[in-house]
Amino acid sequence: MKILGLCIAALVGALLPLQALVNARLGQSTYGPLFASLASFCVGSLALLCCWWLLRPAAIDPATLARVPWWGWSGGLIGAVFVVAATVLVPRLGAAALICVVVFGQMLGSLLLDHYGVLHPRQPIDPLRIAGVLLVAVGALLVVRPWQTA
Repeated sequence: MKILGLCIAALVGALLPLQALVNARLGQSTYGPLFASLASFCVGSLALLCCWWLLRPAAIDPATLARVPWWGWSGGLIGAVFVVAATVLVPRLGAAALICVVVFGQMLGSLLLDHYGVLHPRQPIDPLRIAGVLLVAVGALLVVRPWQTA
């Protein structure tokens, strides 16, 4: 089952640069990157709503929603920031450079969140994990090549 999960994660990861490229093109063809990001979230929200209805969810209890801490709602905001940033940056950086730098940021952030046990059990930083992040950084530099001019 773990192999299947890894394959699904890789497939989803492979779709992220396509999403950024599609959103960037939509923004260029319509009213800009903010509109394209909004359209992306609307289409995605409709798709999720349809899936949710098909799975016949339990009735929504307002009291349950009221007990969610303020930060429990921040995932959508973080997603919106990513989608807008990707929509704006992919035409300037290219899909590969954008995703490489995003993955580096994800690795660095994940390492810190794991180390401090933010919202899950603590997983301390160790030399192998640091080496992994450094390898991702080197890989990102080899793809981005900031020392070259366009």
